[in-house]
Amino acid sequence: MAKDSSSVARGKGMTVDPSPLNEVKLDLGVILVVGVLLLLAQGRVLDSLPLQLLLLVSYGVLGLIWIVVRARRVMARIERERYPDGPQ
Repeated sequence: MAKDSSSVARGKGMTVDPSPLNEVKLDLGVILVVGVLLLLAQGRVLDSLPLQLLLLVSYGVLGLIWIVVRARRVMARIERERYPDGPQ
């Protein structure tokens, strides 16, 4: 049986353009993995419950700030590439 030449999944298959936010997604993945490891190990590192909570909350807030800053930088770069002379 011959292959239909109008087949959708021919050759390379389906492809999607790479997202400009892929680097932010990678950072988020790393932050989440380290956060889970920190959550599992923080009981062995610190004995005091308030210090454990402070450690986890501060890590979460710093991770949040990092992701927001990175995403804003990427979006600003995309905007500069789209409108090199400023918005019109």
